Amino acid sequence: MSAARRWFGWLALLIGLLGQGLAHAHKPSDSYLRLNVNEQAEGGQFVSGQWDIALRDLDFALGLDGDGDGRITWGETRAKHDEIAAYALARLAVASDGEACVISVPEQLVDDHSDGAYSVLRLHLACPQATSKSKPPARLSITYQLFADLDPQHRGLLNLQAGGQTRTAIFGPAARTQEFVLEDLSWSRQLSAYIRDGVWHIWIGYDHILFLLSLLLPAVLVWRAPGWQVSASFKGSVIEVAKVVTAFTLAHSITLSLATLGWVALPSRWVEASIAASVVLAALNNVRPVFHGRRWWVAFGFGLIHGFGFASVLADLGLPQGALLLALVGFNLGVELGQLAIVAVFLPLAFSLRRSWLYQRLIFVGGSLLIAALAFVWLLERLFNFKLLPF
Repeated sequence: MSAARRWFGWLALLIGLLGQGLAHAHKPSDSYLRLNVNEQAEGGQFVSGQWDIALRDLDFALGLDGDGDGRITWGETRAKHDEIAAYALARLAVASDGEACVISVPEQLVDDHSDGAYSVLRLHLACPQATSKSKPPARLSITYQLFADLDPQHRGLLNLQAGGQTRTAIFGPAARTQEFVLEDLSWSRQLSAYIRDGVWHIWIGYDHILFLLSLLLPAVLVWRAPGWQVSASFKGSVIEVAKVVTAFTLAHSITLSLATLGWVALPSRWVEASIAASVVLAALNNVRPVFHGRRWWVAFGFGLIHGFGFASVLADLGLPQGALLLALVGFNLGVELGQLAIVAVFLPLAFSLRRSWLYQRLIFVGGSLLIAALAFVWLLERLFNFKLLPF
């Protein structure tokens, strides 16, 4: 069987899986934390909020499905309210002007998001410094560690409302504690914050990183039938990488813009499953190449899908309309800087090792197969709503 037929056979299989499993697919683990800092205390509280956490994630951590029937009912969730609140609050800390706030959960609800049901925790924060001064805090420090021991891919998406402005942040393994000065923000400081969010998103998005690495692995090699040969020129490798990264950047910038501005919308579960499939196919293309001379086509085509994945983060941050353009520019720039950092580390190292058995067999072939295997598991998890990998 020719390489092309094998490659398209894999494509047909993945499309079939996508078609069968989309009704059950879900996106990677996220929670949504919204905090409001009020100019005047409401009920003695300057700071209040809401925390939406996916029931499927809480079930994985706490076992909400009491009868084991695969469905989490309202009764099962209500029976675990105290346990849910204790589990969540043990993994969230907020300090106001250097003094720890006491967080309580006076009410719990259940709400539906695009990817399933979420437990909604209403938050009250008693912050001593603000109460003693009878004025809202000037600075908040937030430490977020929800599911840190269970799922390194989990992200906390923060929407912080203070002084009529919206601040956003993404919490993950590399950014568990963040501090916010609650003063009027200039456009340059807001732009800087969105750039930081974009960098963190690409660095904690394992599926995006593995897709990029799948495209970079052959950059120090040249296809000459019947196989790969080492590239003789670092300049040639740089040009190849530039074409691939430019195509990927252009593609995901198009769909990121379209989706963020609300002109095109796709179901998040379809997007996330398709992203996993794109990683599988990009990695397999290294082992049985079809687009060996036109890999920028692969980068552009699948980059369109990844752009919708990036856009979902901006949408989930709950930005006001007036902040969309600035957020779009900053977040997209942050994604590009995050990608370039990966390229800057990978390319010189790969070029120096390209002639060795270590690179040609273990890193290039073995690494591509490992990436394909991991992404295929992610695809199955996202299609059929189960979890095998801890990341």
